Amino acid sequence: MPLRQPDPSTQSPDASPGQGSVAGAAVAGSGAASAGGSVAGAPAIGSAGGSVAGAPAITGAGQVPRPGGREQFAADELAIVLSHFDIGIIESIVEYPRGSRKSPKLLIVSEQGKFLLKRRARGKDDVYKVAFSHAVQLYLASKQFPLPHLIGTKNDNNSMLQWRNLVYELFEYIPGQPYPQTLEATFDGGRVLSLYHKLLHDFRSEWQPSGGSYHMAQSVENGLQSLPGRLPPGEAQVAPVANFLLDSYRHAAQTASALGLDNWPNQIVHADWHPGNMLFRDNRVVAVIDYDAARLQPRIIDAANGALQFSIIGGDVEDVSTWPEYIDESRFKRFLRGYDEVMLLSEAEVRTIPWLMIEALIAEAVFPIAATGQFGRMDGFSFLQMVQRKVYWMQRSADRLVELAIS
Repeated sequence: MPLRQPDPSTQSPDASPGQGSVAGAAVAGSGAASAGGSVAGAPAIGSAGGSVAGAPAITGAGQVPRPGGREQFAADELAIVLSHFDIGIIESIVEYPRGSRKSPKLLIVSEQGKFLLKRRARGKDDVYKVAFSHAVQLYLASKQFPLPHLIGTKNDNNSMLQWRNLVYELFEYIPGQPYPQTLEATFDGGRVLSLYHKLLHDFRSEWQPSGGSYHMAQSVENGLQSLPGRLPPGEAQVAPVANFLLDSYRHAAQTASALGLDNWPNQIVHADWHPGNMLFRDNRVVAVIDYDAARLQPRIIDAANGALQFSIIGGDVEDVSTWPEYIDESRFKRFLRGYDEVMLLSEAEVRTIPWLMIEALIAEAVFPIAATGQFGRMDGFSFLQMVQRKVYWMQRSADRLVELAIS
């Protein structure tokens, strides 16, 4: 169903939800659906999504971070927001402590099922970008793609709610497990990505999608160049690693471009395809989440990143020096076999994969380390040294990876 033109300028800062303009889309089938949603924001490397259990009950605290830094809903805020959804009598509400700490989430059980309520974090609440993301999700839902369905507001059946310059979403809650790291689940991760690309091949929206990716991005180069002056143990030790990664990033980007990447057609890609953005049951993907990064790029941008994320091998977060340099070749091959189950990648596309994997790995590491000196809880310099070893292995193994993908 087509989106209405949002006009956020008519939204009063103190208006109740549903009044003024609500930027979003009309949701097919108003009211609640059966099973439920999950939440975005898990880190890619070594991550996994999953259902929540044993979360603490919601309190009446205000919209401020708690000692752990995670924001939560105020009691009056929650009452007002929920009054604009028709999900029946509510039986329980618990926090869903996943994803961004700036985006509080609640798991709600009502007589009509289980739901996930999310308040978007500041900086992730541009109504036009949210409208595009919702357009993609609603279109995929209409094609029976596995994802948590958006729940429309009860008065005007819109897919998002604005109140006091905040943006809210309500999803079905879909129970599932983290990525089980089996070959069967890996195959299905590739298959569902290919299905995503097939369904969205000719998709068009009145909302403007983003462009850009991890490929040949000046921001990645800038981040790498900034590292020697920001990280302990100092420039003398950091600079050689940062320079190696910068040279490797440039070489990989130039190689992918020389193979034809820049001339291939763009379409809507997911741009964040990793196991933490999926829920599984019985080695099958039952839900794909987090569509905020969806944008126009060649499909191989997604396929190469997915092949990396499903085959990379991590280890002890306390000692990343023990992480192996190689990837899991069986999972790498099985992911791409799953992709080919729906649509075949061309040989030219396959030949770019090792180089795009190098770009993706470097890009993923550089931004948090340049900003905070760390990658999650891991020391930034140690993590970069691990990335250096993996990049060097992929450079030396590029031909073998292509052979695995084609054979």
